Order: sequence, then structure tokens, then C-alpha cells
Amino acid sequence: MRVVKAYKGIALEGMLAAWYARNTAKLHADFKACAQQIAMRLPERARVLEVAPGPGYLAIELARVGPYKITGVDISRSFVRMATIYAQQAGVEVEFRQGDAAALPFADGSFDFVVCRAAFKNFSDPIGALAETYRVLRSGGEALIIDMRNDATDMDIDTAVDDMHLDHVNAFLVRMTFKHMLRKRAYSSQDFQAMVAATPFCKAEIETALIGFNVWLKKQYAEGSGASDE
Repeated sequence: MRVVKAYKGIALEGMLAAWYARNTAKLHADFKACAQQIAMRLPERARVLEVAPGPGYLAIELARVGPYKITGVDISRSFVRMATIYAQQAGVEVEFRQGDAAALPFADGSFDFVVCRAAFKNFSDPIGALAETYRVLRSGGEALIIDMRNDATDMDIDTAVDDMHLDHVNAFLVRMTFKHMLRKRAYSSQDFQAMVAATPFCKAEIETALIGFNVWLKKQYAEGSGASDE
């Protein structure tokens, strides 16, 4: 199975990237909670990769939580520059690099954990991105994909946007973006299980949220490694 999307979504560069960064900055509590959730599953001094970190808010929050080695890779050069500046301003060490989710510029087994938040639905080669995630994880490593569901209702989207506490203009724009653009790009739980089944991950654990879901993946230990999942 190979899924390739002809349309890659809007390129988040320049003024559009700045608009996205301003609005998502208001989700600070969500980024902090997500970082805490991930940290509970990380080994000491873990190597963490965030794929498509955008302005870098989640990666920065993770760097504040513990002494992890954190890297972010994004297709947008604007976001790479922006996230690097924000990390410096926050006084944390995070490396941001430009790159493609389906051709990650890292060696096999480079990371203990990989996370991708609110971006996977826009990848032009989603199965390639999953395969690359598997490749760069160490044996026993985990990955988390957080994204929108394609069956999210208009009412649920309205509730989610209300929780963002945006001004009227930006709230309207975000609602329209979710309802008429992002939802069309999103996947169902069944879609994800089918794509994951086409990769060495084989299966995923999926937790449903208000308008999205958390897709948990694990790279099993290699046979004969002497390690277990316990």
C-alpha cells in the first residue's frame, strides 16, 4: 500500500507562518500539557525528534521539562528560523533543521521518541513519513502522532476553537480553516490503522479526543537483542 497526496497543503512561509505562530502561541497550556505527557514516557536524557514543529512551541516546552536532546525538522524555512529564535529567547537548547518528513536527514536509530503534532494530515507521502519515523527510532522507541479526525463535527470544531480564546476575526478564520480545509485533509482511525499496517510498525494504539486523536506507535525490540517490552 502506498498513499501519495497530490496536494501538499498551503506552504507555511513568510506572513502565513507568522500568522500561524501568533495564533498557536495562545495554546501554551496545551503545549505544556503535551510535553508533560510525553516526558512521562521518556528515558533519562532521551533523544527526541519533533517532525513538523512549526514555531517550535512543543519542542521548547519539552526542553524545559527535562535534560533531553531535542531536535525539530520542518519543511518550512520560515518555521526553522522562527523556532530557532524562540528557543534562544526561551533559554533552551533545541536544534531545528529544514527537511522532509518522508526523507528524514538522520541515521537509523537516532531517537528514543518521535512526535508529530497537527501536521501529519498535510504530508504528501504519509506512509513514507511513517516508515521514516520507524527507521530513525531505536528499538523499543515510541512515536506519537497528534492530529485532527476527518469525522470531527462542526459543533466539536466550534467548541475546540472557542477553547483557543482567539479574537473574533482569527476565531472565524480558524473555524473556516478547520471545517473547509483541514478536515478534508484529515484521516479516520481506520485510515491510520491501514497506513500503519503497511509499515514495519504493523499496528497502532489510537486514543480519540474532541476533534482529533493520539496515534501511539512503538518500534519493537529486535529479535535476539535481549531486551523486552516490560
